[in-house]
Amino acid sequence: MIYEVINLNPEHEATLTCFRQQVGGEFGNIVKRPAMIVIPGGGYQFCSEREADPIVFPFLSAGYQVFILRYALQKKAVWPNPLRDYEDAARLIRSKADDWGIYPDKLAVVGFSAGGHLAASAATLSAPDCRPNAAILGYAVLSEESAHEWEKTAPGLPEMVDKDTCPCFLFASRNDSMVPVSNTIAFMTALEKAGISFESHIYAFAPHGASTGSSAVTPPDALNCSRVPHWVDDSIEWLKDMLGDFGDGKMTEPKCGHYVNADAAGGFSLDNTVGYLMSDPRSRAILAPIMEAAQKKANEQWGGGEDSGEDRPGSAVGMRITLREGLKFAGAPEEAAQQLEAALKAIES
Repeated sequence: MIYEVINLNPEHEATLTCFRQQVGGEFGNIVKRPAMIVIPGGGYQFCSEREADPIVFPFLSAGYQVFILRYALQKKAVWPNPLRDYEDAARLIRSKADDWGIYPDKLAVVGFSAGGHLAASAATLSAPDCRPNAAILGYAVLSEESAHEWEKTAPGLPEMVDKDTCPCFLFASRNDSMVPVSNTIAFMTALEKAGISFESHIYAFAPHGASTGSSAVTPPDALNCSRVPHWVDDSIEWLKDMLGDFGDGKMTEPKCGHYVNADAAGGFSLDNTVGYLMSDPRSRAILAPIMEAAQKKANEQWGGGEDSGEDRPGSAVGMRITLREGLKFAGAPEEAAQQLEAALKAIES
């Protein structure tokens, strides 16, 4: 293990604490590792030690190179100083990817409370070369109203979510009185609207600042849901789905994509929704025979003529599913699916 503290910005008193593990050697097929930037909370007034080192070690154990970002605070936290500190950290880590044994396209952030605000800012507002590939947001300050309670210049973030926002894992507690759960719900809703992949856990009760949720960091008199510590393992498994896992000398392919379907990415494929494909005349022409056959089958099953104009059960659902799902549900031969895929991908987007 190599431990090092790097001064990112002396004016901001911003530092990056590095915990870098060996690659190769006794670690066999691990030639590089994903990276995790830990961003502690503290209301932009201090960086909580309970959300620093205790967070590092589970991700080290999961195989990550881990970094703690201590960013501009108090009077120095005027926006966008904290975001600039994050960008300096992200650029440094990616620039050292070869030396530090890191996959530059597998950089994640985990932030808590105000640190969650900074992590979400990284996911939505940072420069393109600094964007993380995944973000974990713990009881994060996200709305403008909540952000201004801690730093009056800090932006609201749900409205900043767009197709370039990275996939997110969110967790919070229903009874959090310091950062209302509405922050997480609003951000989650924005991710859903943008078509971004996400996972969310809202626990029944937990103190604000629960960190890992274990008894080592939670006061013994705190009312803490027994399931809160699960977010640690759940988020690590989620990261495997989003970034891949260690394989034979390389990372495996992710199980989930950036988007919940291909609509937000543009282009045409079996992974677009039927509604999206039917909205463009080029792809609609390719799907016309399939849709006519589906219409005929629906008429036979539900009754009514070709032009009855009646809404049939599941018609709206049929527009939301992907074409791949629809073909699988209909039992279409694999060869037919491959032919459709080729025809759709041949369309110039």
